[in-house]
Amino acid sequence: MNTIQSVVMAATVAVMPLTASFGALAAAPDKSAVLTTYADIAQAAYEDSLITAQSLRQAVDRLIADPSEDSLAAAREAWIAARVPYQQTEAYRFGNAIVDDWEGKVNAWPLDEGLIDYVEEASYGSESDENPIYTANVIANEKLMVNGESVDAAQITKTLLAEVLHEAEEVEANVATGYHAVEFLLWGQDLNGTGAGAGSRAASDFDTGNCTGGNCERRGAYLTTATELLIDDLGEMVAAWGPGGAARDGLLSGDPDAGIAAMLTGMGSLSYGELAGERIKLGLMLHDPEEEHDCFSDNTHNSHFYDQLGVMNVYLGSYKRVDGSVVKGASLSDLVAAKDKAVDAEMKAKLEGAHAAMQAMVDRAEKVEAYDQMIGEGNAEGNAVVEAVVQALTEQTRSIERVVAALNFSAIEFEGSDSLDNPQAVFQ
Repeated sequence: MNTIQSVVMAATVAVMPLTASFGALAAAPDKSAVLTTYADIAQAAYEDSLITAQSLRQAVDRLIADPSEDSLAAAREAWIAARVPYQQTEAYRFGNAIVDDWEGKVNAWPLDEGLIDYVEEASYGSESDENPIYTANVIANEKLMVNGESVDAAQITKTLLAEVLHEAEEVEANVATGYHAVEFLLWGQDLNGTGAGAGSRAASDFDTGNCTGGNCERRGAYLTTATELLIDDLGEMVAAWGPGGAARDGLLSGDPDAGIAAMLTGMGSLSYGELAGERIKLGLMLHDPEEEHDCFSDNTHNSHFYDQLGVMNVYLGSYKRVDGSVVKGASLSDLVAAKDKAVDAEMKAKLEGAHAAMQAMVDRAEKVEAYDQMIGEGNAEGNAVVEAVVQALTEQTRSIERVVAALNFSAIEFEGSDSLDNPQAVFQ
């Protein structure tokens, strides 16, 4: 059993359905206690993201030192493992400006990979009207033109990647840092469309003694630098949620109702507009593998699974760490149950329903076909599995709205998506 399968099974066991009892209402927990649990889970999940990124860095170092199919496979497995805790933090993005402002450095997608390295021109194209550095290929070129100015790229540094190239030319697809830049360097392009197979970069692309793809030393330097930047950026968020950190202090020292609203905003916006809409329904409508989240590695099923698990963590006030320990405390569920036990029971049921739909998608990805095949045109069975996830997430969001009402909050606005709210606009 691999790492991902182990964590998926553990997560499934951890969220077995709870039997509802509609007797006397329990005393409501103090809102500050609920917010403390929320902050504690954020700190733990970002710490786990940092720990797994450091393990990824070790695997990258071994790959660069001794390029082989085994060391490349180990680095890829380390990248997949690093996604598990990080994806569970995404429910913190919406509602917490400090997270949303930072998130683009580590998880921006999709990316124009031709900015970073070689691509197959027949499938990728050689130019773009929207992006003048679409195929700049920093790995192959020590001089670049960015924003109309010459850039010295002889040394691949953190400053070059984070401050010069990332979102250069004010184009969001110029993603030079974060998980997906590392993913592309480890897997290469996925040229299979909605057919079987992920990216298939050879380990020799990092072998300076037997180099394929050219510029192997610079490719290794880019991979190492991007991984180091990921560690730096994750460390920043660990500090923000730790004792005395800006995110924790801002949450706990402010209006408790504003903090609870931030929790609900994160749950609803990730569940509906971002996950059900932009990350899933849009790609399903277009049958377009370019719209899948982890598109080079074919890890998208796991990425979506752990996003939804993160929503559950926030509501239930419980997070299982990568070492098996559990962080838990006073929860939104406790707060809602004290107001309306029926709404709490409904919310738990919808969370479990979405979790089950996600698990069915994961099972199909591991046993039948990858996510990009599931969303392919003409694949009725695969499409249905993915559509069931969209519907379950939508139902989950409707229950979050009822939670908002049960807590006597005025309407909280969740992120939307044309793919769900105005489907015709997608094709215009």
